[in-house]
Amino acid sequence: SPSRNDEIGPLSLLIEEMEAATIPVVACIHKYAFGGGLELALACHYRVAMPDARLGLPEVKLGLIPGAGGTQRLPRLVGLEMALKMIVTGNPIPATAAHKAGLVDVLVGDGKGGDTALMQAAVAFVCPQRGAVAVSYTHLTLPTICSV
Repeated sequence: SPSRNDEIGPLSLLIEEMEAATIPVVACIHKYAFGGGLELALACHYRVAMPDARLGLPEVKLGLIPGAGGTQRLPRLVGLEMALKMIVTGNPIPATAAHKAGLVDVLVGDGKGGDTALMQAAVAFVCPQRGAVAVSYTHLTLPTICSV
């Protein structure tokens, strides 16, 4: 008998797990979130991006449709009109437009702070949302961790 993984595929299974997480899952978008990358970000509870990032579902340009739930999740965040435009044309949008539409929760700085600034902004955004306290761990590669 086929396993759950065979039925829906590994990406969809991962996305289901992320959506069901009891702790906040944050997508940090540094440069590009295309195709499956955007579908992963859509499954996150929050999305934080650099202003020069670009987001899109370009599968249609290859004759495919997004296959990991992007066609269902995207309209819930940005509305049907914008979602249809993104899905049907396959054209990416800049993070600034994604932020205005509700696809990105927070834009981080001027795009020059790198990964550290992006992760710090993600933690700073999520911790107040959850009523948690941010704790700095300098011995870890992640600059800050939110204890929930």
